Amino acid sequence: MRRYAGILAKVALSLILGSAILYWMYRGVDFSALRSVMVRDMDWGWMILSLPFGILAQAFRGWRWRQTLQPLGYRPRAAIAVCAIFVSYAVSLVVPRIGEFTRCGILAQKDKVSFVKGLGTVVTERIVDSLLLLVITASVIVAQFSLFDRFFNRTGFNLADTLRGFSWQGWLVTLVCLVVMVFFLHLLLRKMTFYDKVKSTLKGLAEGILSLRAVKNLPLFAAFTLAIWLCYFLHYYLTFFCFDATRNLSLSCAVVTFVVGSIAVIVPTPNGAGPWHFAVKTMLILYGVGEEDALFFVFIVHGVQTLLIVALGLIGYLWISFAPTRDRAIINQQQI
Repeated sequence: MRRYAGILAKVALSLILGSAILYWMYRGVDFSALRSVMVRDMDWGWMILSLPFGILAQAFRGWRWRQTLQPLGYRPRAAIAVCAIFVSYAVSLVVPRIGEFTRCGILAQKDKVSFVKGLGTVVTERIVDSLLLLVITASVIVAQFSLFDRFFNRTGFNLADTLRGFSWQGWLVTLVCLVVMVFFLHLLLRKMTFYDKVKSTLKGLAEGILSLRAVKNLPLFAAFTLAIWLCYFLHYYLTFFCFDATRNLSLSCAVVTFVVGSIAVIVPTPNGAGPWHFAVKTMLILYGVGEEDALFFVFIVHGVQTLLIVALGLIGYLWISFAPTRDRAIINQQQI
């Protein structure tokens, strides 16, 4: 009972936090104008063009995950691994971060992959992705110093004045996001402490984490990792060309807002709803986009990308439901 109460509390907290931020951001927005933008002003062709990259990003993640499992003696089917990723993203819309456990459970049921070892490989993936994001973030910060300086000088914009003029509500939202992020990190550490009490679980988890050392084709692993983030970026960047307010923005603006948005989704709300909107909108305004245009951009882009996640989750669930379990297949034969 306490377990379900904890899950419900997490769901409620994430929904309340995301909803509160969205309400604060859109409380004065004219939604008839938003509807007009979606119906008449948007170029939906670019939005449709961006969708395959969102699909590919998840597919590459599934193929990379399959590669990290092979040194542990498992050869899950590629379709099952990819569909498990699809489902994991969809269920995380309901319970943030539950997707990592869900995809390991799917492979454990369908392809007889150890749940604990699979979870270890997921931890490895997260470490690799976090390190890459850290490198990208540091590079962007270094590269953009001069660009921001030129931009501020050309427009007469002063960053110090902007920070002083930042409303107390803005600071409050930022503070709440940080507090929630620390809270969830604390819960994660408590869970890891619980795992430490179970020796066999810890051993399996460690094997999964260290599986990267035995990956046979590290260049392919690196290529998958780069492809994942390139597809994520293109999935986002191509949406710039849907709107008059963003289509002429520089590539550097797209990179900066993409990085800021990627960091913002650490805050556990459904698909980063709220924190992502706030972070990306704020950066777009710094690049000269009007506040209303920025609000419309983040609302539409995030909404469409979330719908894609839901659609892929349904497809993945249906595929997995009709796929035979591994005990009906040849376990040692790689299947596509």
